[in-house]
Amino acid sequence: MFKSFWGSQEQQPQPRPHDISGQSWYPPSVVSSPSASRPSTPSSSASSSFNMQRPSDRPQSPSHVSPAEAAGIIVLLKDKSVDELRKLLSDKDAYNQFLLSLDQVKIQNNLRDELRKETLQLARENLEKEPQIVELRNQCRIIRTTELAAAQEKLNELDRQKEEILKFYSPASLLNRLQENMNKADEESEALHRQLLDREIDIVAFVQKYKRLRTTYHRRALTHLAAKTSSIG
Repeated sequence: MFKSFWGSQEQQPQPRPHDISGQSWYPPSVVSSPSASRPSTPSSSASSSFNMQRPSDRPQSPSHVSPAEAAGIIVLLKDKSVDELRKLLSDKDAYNQFLLSLDQVKIQNNLRDELRKETLQLARENLEKEPQIVELRNQCRIIRTTELAAAQEKLNELDRQKEEILKFYSPASLLNRLQENMNKADEESEALHRQLLDREIDIVAFVQKYKRLRTTYHRRALTHLAAKTSSIG
């Protein structure tokens, strides 16, 4: 097949560089390469038909074609005549038609169409849910301005009560109240003693009340001393 390929190349007149540049849809950098100005030979013309731009002149981009896929494309190109190959180089529509006929391109196009359909479906579903989203947003705004405000106020009140309870039952507060009650018991016993001196109470009642008051005073005094010692330690 290659012999017939080369033979057909020799029998047909080679296009001149300015003819190729006028007919080809490739960029000027492709058709104006230095190899186009050299005399055409079967090998040079065949290689220029498939590769009219040197590797150094091509844009550097990573290749995503596997060797198996490249081999499949080469097989399709080997079955084409020289005229068909030249048409692929000069006719953009023919090139696009050949490109779209490749299985790899068909697969990619199918995937693109499926992704587009799925994206459109998701967009439609989101638009259908927009009234529900707006309704939920309004409910959240109402809750924020009414129920949330009341709950926040109640929470602040509970925090204030908590702080008061913690302050009331703090060690320092307990010691202060114990000291106040101890002083109160001492003052009551002193007042009772003055009543006895002023003969405002009989001795029997005095002894009972005074004994109770002094017992309470000393119990509180010992508790206060123990608590104070414990907090200091």
